[in-house]
Amino acid sequence: MLVVACIKQVPDTTQVSIDPVTNTLIREGVPFIMNPYDTHALEEALRLKDRYGFRVAAISMGPPNAEMTLRRALAAGADEVVLLSDRAFGGADTLATSQVLSEAIKRLNEQDEVAIVLCGKQTIDGDTAQVGPGIATRLGYTQLTLVDQIQQLDMKARMVRVRRKLEGRHEIVEAPFPSVLTVVREINRPRYPTVPMRLAAEKAEIPVWGNAVMTIDPETIGLKGSPTKVNRIFSPERDKGEILGDGANDPDGAASLLIERLMSKDLLPL
Repeated sequence: MLVVACIKQVPDTTQVSIDPVTNTLIREGVPFIMNPYDTHALEEALRLKDRYGFRVAAISMGPPNAEMTLRRALAAGADEVVLLSDRAFGGADTLATSQVLSEAIKRLNEQDEVAIVLCGKQTIDGDTAQVGPGIATRLGYTQLTLVDQIQQLDMKARMVRVRRKLEGRHEIVEAPFPSVLTVVREINRPRYPTVPMRLAAEKAEIPVWGNAVMTIDPETIGLKGSPTKVNRIFSPERDKGEILGDGANDPDGAASLLIERLMSKDLLPL
């Protein structure tokens, strides 16, 4: 049986800036990384392989350079990878993205029965947390979100038991195969690939499935299949702070100035 890890290549958001004229991300010179949440999804897939003998397939939708992310998956221990890349897929929102990923999972299921699909809970470039649930809905798979622990797999009963991290509590849930799990960072600590695995991954052939292979209705993918429209991207404006008094040499005077300022803005009770 197969476990599928959906991974995405994203810009390192710690080094992203926004063009003030066009209100778009400046991508030139920005390094790309595997979406951090997806590294935990991949690691959990590999742990299921180690414990239960599943095969692991990693899939990613993106431009040709996204093969770097899939090579990292191979280096970590994935048995199979597929890059979903085509100009027809470009500009996709979460609805169109889940369409392409779902069709890819259907094709993989024809080769080897899919038991579990693993996704990070969200991506750091979009933060929508919609793709995993979108895949589950399209495929008719059970959906388990915010998973921070896979407690048990019963292969005979074809059931998975997980713990979900909710606000202020945890929830234990069982669901039948096939299931889509979206995971949080607390679920594991990703492994480091070995040098031999890295070298092998660099030489590996990365299969690319375009729409000539997938044969998806062009009206449901890419920009045509994306009803979401982004009108503006901007950094939130923050009030500039100011220095009041000399806290080092005159702390009492600085404190008095601060109290007066807060009272003038009705931030302190009289």
